[in-house]
Amino acid sequence: MTASSPPVVGRFAPSPTGAMHLGNARTALLAWLHSRALGGRHLLRFEDLDTGRVRPWAFDTTRRDLEWLGLDWDAEYTQSERLDVYAEAVTHLDTYPCTCTRREVLATIQASAGAPHGEEPVYPGTCRAGRVNPERPAALRWRVPDETVYAHDALTRETLCQHLPTEVGDFVLRRNDGAYAYHLAVVVDDGLMGVTDVVRGADLWPATPRQVALQKALGYPSPRSLHVPLLTDFRGERLAKRGGAPPLMALREGGEEPGRVLATLARSLGWEVPDTVGATELLPFWRAQLPPAQFPLPPQT
Repeated sequence: MTASSPPVVGRFAPSPTGAMHLGNARTALLAWLHSRALGGRHLLRFEDLDTGRVRPWAFDTTRRDLEWLGLDWDAEYTQSERLDVYAEAVTHLDTYPCTCTRREVLATIQASAGAPHGEEPVYPGTCRAGRVNPERPAALRWRVPDETVYAHDALTRETLCQHLPTEVGDFVLRRNDGAYAYHLAVVVDDGLMGVTDVVRGADLWPATPRQVALQKALGYPSPRSLHVPLLTDFRGERLAKRGGAPPLMALREGGEEPGRVLATLARSLGWEVPDTVGATELLPFWRAQLPPAQFPLPPQT
């Protein structure tokens, strides 16, 4: 790294809603490779705010799976232990209570000329003026500023621009059951943990501008974003826990060699590797993906 570059801090942030599958493992591998290739720190953060879906056994299973693959980390965090920092962050944002149900939001949008066609619906602002239903629990929405936000992907070189009021809308920061929303928690955590580089699945790329907007509003720098392709099944559909994707735990407990799993993940990226490989042996392959001007590498020993 150059003398003026801050130390790299990366992270892998799984949701402990079940056992990791191969798609999760590939993202975990790439996030680890990025942190270590740049001589940085690597964090493990369990994003467990959706308590209804959390499985208590998944925390330890995830740790065991990562260790089995040879992926270590320098510090560990759990979001459910950080509720006070999210509550404090909300006080710095222009918010308002909202008692609309998702069905009502969709009905309002579909009744207008802006009916959604596969894209995330934009909240029409029903409760913006204070027209809430006092008999319902209220969510908390952010009154987004009237500006266009730009997000840049450092790996793909893509730029995504979104006008917040018309393309994103006032989005939820705290659900009506009191749970803090993913977008708020991830921004606060990355900011307070000093995360500089975020490697994650391409499915989260469309949400990056709203996170950039939150980072700006809360006074946090925006980490470099690197969105990697999702691993798909034979139908071309993304692997998912809810879709019954085979768990990594079954391979580990079934006696499979971790080096063979790593080789499978590497080959899914087009990397030519032997039948079995160690995690550190894949560092040169990841370094070859990085644009040199954006990612000056530390001296190799």
